[in-house]
Formats: sequence, C-alpha cells, structure tokens
Amino acid sequence: MYSSEESGLLRVLRFLQSHDTEYLSGQDLSDVMRMSRVAVWKHIKKIQELGYAVESSQKLGYRLAGGTDRLYPWEVTAGLQTRFVGQRAYYVDIAESTQDEARKLAAPDSDGAVIIAAEQTGGRGRSGKRWISARGGVWLSVVLHPEFDVSVMTLFPAAASLALSVAMERTLGIHPELRWPNDVTVNEKKVAGILVDASLESNRIESMIVGTGINYNVDAGMIEKELGETPGFYGAASLDSDTRPVVLVQAFLSELERVYDKLHNDNTDYITSEWSKRSPAIGGRVRVNTRGGVVSGIASRIDRDGALVVDGTRVTAGDLI
Repeated sequence: MYSSEESGLLRVLRFLQSHDTEYLSGQDLSDVMRMSRVAVWKHIKKIQELGYAVESSQKLGYRLAGGTDRLYPWEVTAGLQTRFVGQRAYYVDIAESTQDEARKLAAPDSDGAVIIAAEQTGGRGRSGKRWISARGGVWLSVVLHPEFDVSVMTLFPAAASLALSVAMERTLGIHPELRWPNDVTVNEKKVAGILVDASLESNRIESMIVGTGINYNVDAGMIEKELGETPGFYGAASLDSDTRPVVLVQAFLSELERVYDKLHNDNTDYITSEWSKRSPAIGGRVRVNTRGGVVSGIASRIDRDGALVVDGTRVTAGDLI
C-alpha cells in the first residue's frame, strides 16, 4: 500500500517533477535529498516501475519524461482543493474491495481519508450485487465521520451521486443523469454507482464509508456480457476520455465535501432539488421493485431521507424496473 505521507521515494519524485525540463545527476539528487547515490538509484528504479517515464543517461543523469494515469495518492493530493476530504490518500494495486480496506482505516482521525485500488476482485454494489472492477476504472472509498443526524444519512447515496455527476459535468463536459437511488447513467446505462456503508452506535453515526465505482475507459461490452443475466441489470456504459482520471477524482472529492457540508448545515433541499433536476424519473411514470411488490405511478420527488415518492407513496428501498 502506498500513502500520501512523506517518504524518500516521494521526495525524489517531487524533485524530478519540479525539474522535468532538465537532467539531474545522481550526485545532485544525492546532495539535495541527503541520501546515498545507491538510495537515489533504487528510488528511480521504483519510480519507473510505478509507470513514470524516467530517462537515464550516464553523462547527464535522470529526467522525468512523462507522468502516469495511475491514481497514486500523491497524484490525488497534489493541488487538491478541499479542507479534509481526500487530503490523506492510500493506493493499493489490487483489493478485494476498497470498502473493506477503508473499514480498516476508519479510526477517529481518518476523517476524509480515501483509498483507491487499480482493480477490485470482489467489488460489490447495493444489496451485495456484483460489480466488475477491471483495471483502468476508478474504484475508491472515502472514510467520513459525520455529525449530522442518522435520519439524514439515508440521503447520502443521492448526495454522493449528485456530487459525482457534477464532477463529471465540470471535468468531462458531459451531462450524466441520475437513477434512483444511487446510480449515475449515460444514455440510460450505468456508468457509476455509489455504495454507503455506515457504522452506528447509540443512534449516532460512528463512521460512514462512501464507495464509488466509475467505469472509466473500461470495456463496457465485457461488463454487459458478464452481468447481462443479473436481476436488475440495465446495461453498462464507460466514460471514454483522454482526461486524466485524477482530474475527475479530485473534482469528485471536492464536490463530495461540498454536499457533505450542506448536509451538516441541514440543507437537504439543495440536495433533493439538484438531484431531481438530473433524474428523468422525476415527473415521469415509474415502476419500482420492492420487497413488498411492484410500486407503479408518477414519481414526484425524493424526500429529505432519500425516499422516492410515487403517487404519494414513499418508497425507501427498491430498484427501478
């Protein structure tokens, strides 16, 4: 696991990044970093293994010739405009689930910490549904310790999906739609989803882990082939873009902090209003599969607790069909 905390590797990488137009000799790096030339060489080799292009010349030294699209923690935190969300970041190459990894980090001082995986082997969505998390997509979880009321917590999946859709609008110039309760769609196919796991104690939220999966430059056709027979599956889409994924991730973390603050200020009206503007279901006829059967009618709004109101009936859990 890599973290955004200071290390010899990160110091060498940052120095190379700040001098990427020139070659730096091993001796110069050794003097500035106050480490042996052997240690410098080992860090350079590791930086190359991490996917950065480092040119090496016996006469000239080293030069960083190219960055990476991988979501390493120091890439996420560099220039991140938030107070606390994402300011501590962790990265693993392969995880069974970032939700599980985040749960291990959910100490009181971990507020806002984000953990990112290049690939998940056991990714899951709401109600334990299988989620394919192939390499190349964006798979992350954020640890939060909210102080708002438990009754507001059930609105957070909608709030987080709203934050993600706004981030996509800002960075990719697209206009995704929102599907109740927690999906982001493009052309009526799922491109991203939100999963919120909470730990409660004495009717208080001890921790909340916000999992986010984004199909970013992945094979949507493969996903549809794999999940085509899954109940409730309605298709997969991918955000195919030349924009570096870290740009989208930073925008999402910023927007997530914004909706988080609004809920702390009890501004649920903003969340429900902005969410509704982006949902084609609101004002239209819907069918929702619930444990008690199918509810049909006109969806008028979502309530402050995230419930979908269909012909006056509040639906707190279910799937649009």
